Amino acid sequence: QVQLVESGGGLVQTGESLRLSCAASGRAFSAYAMGWFRQVPGKERELVAAISWTGGNTIYGESVKGRFIMSRDSAKNTVYLQMNSLKPEDTAVYYCAAKLTHSMVYVDEEFDTWGQGTQVTVSS
Repeated sequence: QVQLVESGGGLVQTGESLRLSCAASGRAFSAYAMGWFRQVPGKERELVAAISWTGGNTIYGESVKGRFIMSRDSAKNTVYLQMNSLKPEDTAVYYCAAKLTHSMVYVDEEFDTWGQGTQVTVSS
């Protein structure tokens, strides 16, 4: 089973960009489907993006389509979330998630390994 560590969060202004990274330790990272989720206190966890084990398929939440890009580098055991044109409503704790599967998964209950989260704050 992999362990996940997110990084890259911080405080930015509206319209700016950030890139989150999720580094995975352990073997067989390339066989894992990966996801990014976010959560605001008092609200349900929300899908941001998900990527298949090959990296050939990606799915995005409606609120981030056209602004965020998820990618993976299996040689570095890392997935990325490039966040552009950030808005105050993107403010949340962002979590990386993994599941050992060759299927495309994007529902949070399907993922079985989670990172500790990284805070993203977008000021207006």
